[in-house]
Amino acid sequence: MAQPDDTQGEPPSETQAESQDETQDETQGGTPGDVPATTGDTSVVPAGRPVVFVHGLWLHATSWDPWMDLFRDAGYAPIAPGWPGDSDTVEETRRDPSQVAGQGIDDVVDHYAQVIRGLDTPPIVIGHSFGGLIVQRLLGQDLATAGVAIDPAPIKGVLVLPPSALKVASVALRRPANRREAQALTTEQFRYGFGNALSEQESNDLYERWAIPSPGQPLFEAAFANFTPHSPAKVNTGNRGRGPLLVTGGGRDHTVPLAISRATRKLYHKSPAVTDFMDFADRGHSLTIDHGWREIADYVLNWLKQRGV
Repeated sequence: MAQPDDTQGEPPSETQAESQDETQDETQGGTPGDVPATTGDTSVVPAGRPVVFVHGLWLHATSWDPWMDLFRDAGYAPIAPGWPGDSDTVEETRRDPSQVAGQGIDDVVDHYAQVIRGLDTPPIVIGHSFGGLIVQRLLGQDLATAGVAIDPAPIKGVLVLPPSALKVASVALRRPANRREAQALTTEQFRYGFGNALSEQESNDLYERWAIPSPGQPLFEAAFANFTPHSPAKVNTGNRGRGPLLVTGGGRDHTVPLAISRATRKLYHKSPAVTDFMDFADRGHSLTIDHGWREIADYVLNWLKQRGV
């Protein structure tokens, strides 16, 4: 069940942006079919408004492929570049995790900023988990026309730390040397962090299809953001002239619990720029890749339409 929350600016529609107490919104789910494993060619962008998809930790860029097909059919020009060091395929990235080791939040932001500067027009940016943090950085720097942060990793200023989020982050944080190394999840860790709202079989299938090692450094940077004067997890939440932002939360998310998403949304209260919030109450951290991905994607498409981007 999707529950829209309070917004800033004019609401996108009467049914999709009223307070949580007044309305609930449901969208049709779906199942991703077989899709080509491609991260997109950033040098040749097809006609249409560009959309840049940003993955988070432990998922390969090809996990956006079903979204890419949907957005392309809707008239957009989507691309999904990987993080710096990611190889073109899941298998190649797994074989040589050293290529992603040591990459921090600033490295990832700079990488996507360079991609964006190569486009003809500023894009819409859509990110999941740490990709949602990256999206907020890019939007706050006026590099995008709109942003969607799906269950985003905590930015500086978020003070809540639910136990489940700490348990997931401890994969890296338990050992200081992991800051400079790449970390891979086991199937059990993936099940807890991503697939807890799914059957064990679906969680394992998603792990085999899209899970990759990821750098430990972003987890350390986010964990110590509130104690770091110039933290790379700091976002310009006060930007008054930025484009609209949608933040989502998952009611069953262990990695980014709903309390973190709500706290993120509240950090934008001082800005008059549009900031909308959606609570997908029954969804876990796998919401962009599991059998119900289409519910989230359709909501995002409708939100973009209502916001005129």
